[in-house]
Amino acid sequence: MKNSKAEAFNRKASSPKSRPDEVIMALGLKQGQSVADIGAGGGYFSLRFAEIVGAKGKVYAIDINQDFLEFIKNSTAEKGLGNLEIAFAEDGKIDLPKERIDLIFFRNVTHHIKNRAEYFRQLMQFLAPDGRIAIIEYKKKNSFTFHGIFRHYIAKETLMQEMENAGYVPEKEFDFLPEQHFVIYRCRASSLSISEIKGGKR
Repeated sequence: MKNSKAEAFNRKASSPKSRPDEVIMALGLKQGQSVADIGAGGGYFSLRFAEIVGAKGKVYAIDINQDFLEFIKNSTAEKGLGNLEIAFAEDGKIDLPKERIDLIFFRNVTHHIKNRAEYFRQLMQFLAPDGRIAIIEYKKKNSFTFHGIFRHYIAKETLMQEMENAGYVPEKEFDFLPEQHFVIYRCRASSLSISEIKGGKR
């Protein structure tokens, strides 16, 4: 099934400017892990995650757009991946196995989320004891750009404060994306020491 918008999202996600291989490497996924891709769009990263975690792993592609999910479902069948499951986030509600998800991944979607601190606090119930949340989000933009006009961005300092309020601490920060900030978080209760966090910054 063709879906021009989903295909456009995938072209953008896979472009050299988006550094997809470096993003994948930074996440450090392993076979057998469970991943939730929230705001999966055309499914580019969901499909790559499914290939990495293998048959013993699990990937949940989650979106509020049913057409995108149908597109991902068809792409999954074409690739013969039996470990990817689509999930419709009706009214923003997400249903995942509790305490089982190793990584929750967000790319360019957190600016759409309302009451973010509470939202991320609720997500904590789904994370495995050493689970992580990875967030890629647009940096604050000039007012005359597309992202600036429509406020499709969150300043990194704002998002980090919201994550702290929700009970998370940064594990690693990456600065290789030209238009976005990229931070991986852990629950405060299972976090590393401050010195280890600083040592992991790149």
